[in-house]
Amino acid sequence: MNRWHVPALAVLLTGAGAGIAWHKATVLGYPLHPSETVDTWVIEARLTFDPTGGATRATLLIPRDPPGFTILDENFVSRGYGLVTEDLGLNRQTVWTMRRPAGPQALYYRATVMRSAMPAPREGVPALPAAPTYEEPDASAVLTVLEEVRARSADVESFAVALVRELNQAQPSGNVAALLPRSPGGYEKARLAVHMLAGARIPARLVSGIPLVDGARDLQLRTWLEVNNGEEWITIDPLTAAVGLPRDVLVWSRGDVAPFTVSRARGVSLQFAAMRSIEPALQAAALRADVEASPLASLSLLDLPLHSQNLYRVLLLVPLGALVIVFLRNIVGIQTFGTFMPVLIALSFRETQLVGGLLLFTVVVTLGLLVRFYLERLKLLLVPRLAAVVVTVILLMAAVSVVSHRLGLEVGLSVALFPMVILAMTIERMSIVWEEVGPGEAIKQGVGSLLVAALCFLLMFHPQVEHVVFVFPELLLVILGVTLLLGRYTGYRLTELVRFRDLGK
Repeated sequence: MNRWHVPALAVLLTGAGAGIAWHKATVLGYPLHPSETVDTWVIEARLTFDPTGGATRATLLIPRDPPGFTILDENFVSRGYGLVTEDLGLNRQTVWTMRRPAGPQALYYRATVMRSAMPAPREGVPALPAAPTYEEPDASAVLTVLEEVRARSADVESFAVALVRELNQAQPSGNVAALLPRSPGGYEKARLAVHMLAGARIPARLVSGIPLVDGARDLQLRTWLEVNNGEEWITIDPLTAAVGLPRDVLVWSRGDVAPFTVSRARGVSLQFAAMRSIEPALQAAALRADVEASPLASLSLLDLPLHSQNLYRVLLLVPLGALVIVFLRNIVGIQTFGTFMPVLIALSFRETQLVGGLLLFTVVVTLGLLVRFYLERLKLLLVPRLAAVVVTVILLMAAVSVVSHRLGLEVGLSVALFPMVILAMTIERMSIVWEEVGPGEAIKQGVGSLLVAALCFLLMFHPQVEHVVFVFPELLLVILGVTLLLGRYTGYRLTELVRFRDLGK
């Protein structure tokens, strides 16, 4: 086989696992820390009116793919109304209908949103607007202003910014003053800019958004100007000419359309409120990935039942413990009883904790070893002897639990969590090494097994490690890649360098 096959495979696995984890952390927002939280916003739109008789039809524009945010949940509150949600292309609209409403009415739309790093859906390049027909004296004023702005600009963005600045001069020119209405606001100036940019054949539109202010109960829609440069839409503040949409603004609708309509009603008003809340980052990220239909969301362990999730929280740590054993055995040179027995013992330490687990393991193995030496005198065959050791181990575990309970030591009750077959095989293996090589080598391997088990426990059950491995199970590909590389190592172990240091001299 090609000598580069294993390294190439290891690099491929490592890159795939790390790449998927990076995407989930940076794009989908999966947290790297178990206690990490994120801010979510609850936005409420309240439409109130008094019906004047007959059937009533109320419409309200609602957000559609707001840039920089993901809608995690939305609901509608309306008693007795028929409800339909329509997709209008740039916007979405909800429609409430009722045959004969009576008394003051209040219709609610609530949405829970959170910030998102996912790019907004790209729109196609819009067609150039048809040049409008301006009537005099507006025609001369518009053409004059456009010529002056064109002379001070270099592209679509600078043209639109220069035009907005011209409309916001403290002392506007006569041409601008003739075009502006009396006491213009942001909506009027943005609407005029769209009308004038059409004369320069520049696609432009209005965009309405809500500033997110925690605890605010009377928020109002604000209007921005958007122009297209042939590649993307650029947002411009119609009052300050600042480029870009503020980070704390949620885009509500696009286009010069009324945000709501109500038929056969009077006293119609629309109010917005916003409230910030703190949610666990893992829960919010999983919900956002599901809403955004990410392919990785369908493969997430977070969708499993809770008992299955708890099982995989432990199982996913076993490969990490196996990697520790591979490193300590092949690179460091620590000897243990069995290949993966220390990992199983480390799993049992999860309930007994490290100090108590080491103590209980030592007591049971020591007593079992004494019984094993006695069984050796009986000249039993292998299988019956192993069965006798298993029975002895269970009796010892029961005895340790009873004695510790009498002494008020609750940690002794956790001895039953040790895998009894592993304990029996450890006792059998240790006794054989004791007889064949000597007590020194047996104790050395026993201490090595406990040391490796302790290191596996400290790494595997660190809260940060548990969280990262469960949330990013694709990191097991990285562990697999590193394991493959370690499997090709044929050099000296660290303990051998110490053992043969005199020969090296």
